[in-house]
Amino acid sequence: MQENPLWSRRGVLGMGLGLLGAAGLAACSDTPSTSTPNKVQPEVPQELIDAAVPLKGSALGVLSQKLYSTAANAALDSSIKTFAGATGTTIENSLVQADAGDVVAKIDAEVKGGVARDLAFMTDSRFVAQFHALGDLEDVTDVVTALTAKYGEPTAESKNFCVFDGKWFAIPYHFIGIGSFLRKDWMQEKGITPKEVYTWEELRDLCLAISDPGKRRFGWGMTVNRSGDANGMIEALINAYGGSIVDNDGRKVIFDSPETVQAVTFLGDIYTNAKYKPMLPPGVTAWTDSSNNENWLAGILGYTRNQFSVYADSKTKKNPVYDNTHVFADCIGPATDTPLLLGQSQAFVVFKGAKNAALAKLLAQYLVSAKALLGVAKEAPGLALPAWEKVWDADPYFTSGDPAFPVQRKITQLKLPLKTKTGLAFPQKANAGQQAAVGAYVLTDMMQQVIQGTAPAKAVTAAHAKMVQIFNQQGLPQ
Repeated sequence: MQENPLWSRRGVLGMGLGLLGAAGLAACSDTPSTSTPNKVQPEVPQELIDAAVPLKGSALGVLSQKLYSTAANAALDSSIKTFAGATGTTIENSLVQADAGDVVAKIDAEVKGGVARDLAFMTDSRFVAQFHALGDLEDVTDVVTALTAKYGEPTAESKNFCVFDGKWFAIPYHFIGIGSFLRKDWMQEKGITPKEVYTWEELRDLCLAISDPGKRRFGWGMTVNRSGDANGMIEALINAYGGSIVDNDGRKVIFDSPETVQAVTFLGDIYTNAKYKPMLPPGVTAWTDSSNNENWLAGILGYTRNQFSVYADSKTKKNPVYDNTHVFADCIGPATDTPLLLGQSQAFVVFKGAKNAALAKLLAQYLVSAKALLGVAKEAPGLALPAWEKVWDADPYFTSGDPAFPVQRKITQLKLPLKTKTGLAFPQKANAGQQAAVGAYVLTDMMQQVIQGTAPAKAVTAAHAKMVQIFNQQGLPQ
């Protein structure tokens, strides 16, 4: 087996093109998506150039969460290179594989050892609370205050996942579109009219109806194997049924409940009941994060739930799947009347002990701007959208570049929290315990036990016990 490093060197950006090099622009994805390199030429605002004058000649280390699109990663490099060239600084950008199980522990060790990068961006709802609990982050309220004055309000969800005790510890960068996708042509062949919202039961039955293994058409394109996509689906389904990992205050594990057992029973039945076998792709229970993307783009799936990376890929590559895609928000369950889809954002963090925190903050302010984000957004349609209100209106592409964009913008403006009939309110208070439990794949391991024959109630109880242990380890005693 080849070594799969947690992160990879992206090359040194700035101080002239020669330092960038072809290696610096090469993508470092396990299953990279490629398209024509973006042609957007970002410009650096004069006020940022002026503010960086005292920092001329200095260096900065950046850690970027790997995007699915190779061209989008290259577009980000282009923006960083432009900033470095305009400010006379040297910036080294590395990619991080966020779904590696030890990413938090590894970065924490680097911070504690004084060798961490200065700046990083990662998904706010998955990582920020963990790094904050470890004491790894600098207060960046000053940057968010300045950006709010210039660009208006950030995304609604970021105000929950980036703020602790009234202070910002992460800077919203770009909004990540998340959606559910159906093959509308397969539906039309069966006389099924697309809807904007489905119950999970309706979606299951629809996926079975449009399946035809003889034509390599498999309706259900989701795994419960260890992956970010599986984590997201399992937790969303449990929430829709009225269950949750944690209470609204983010402190007490409440996972083992009748609602959670009902949800797990429903989902387990899809993978174990012979009735639904025709809608399951071969090997689906062993898929990894990229598998649903690959199979969707190959045209053999009727439904999948994903970040907009799969949608972006089909559009930029002119894959015929794009024109046959019906996009809808998400599903509802017994405890919900509307989908609990909050979206999530990539957010910049400045690590404790950063050697060049001043330059890190200036770079973050540049990268959130329309000019810097546009190239990334065009190479990853729907996957990288503005996180700030006025940035949406700064370029026509953000508002009209794709029919799905207006829907995504509405998600960024949601009035939160969204409530269930069982008294839960989402987003719940951000906490390291919940993020660590999801990152440890407790949910997917629970579903694998169910598939292998463990009773849902017993599997839920065992998962609850693991979560209690993780919360205790995170300083949240149960």
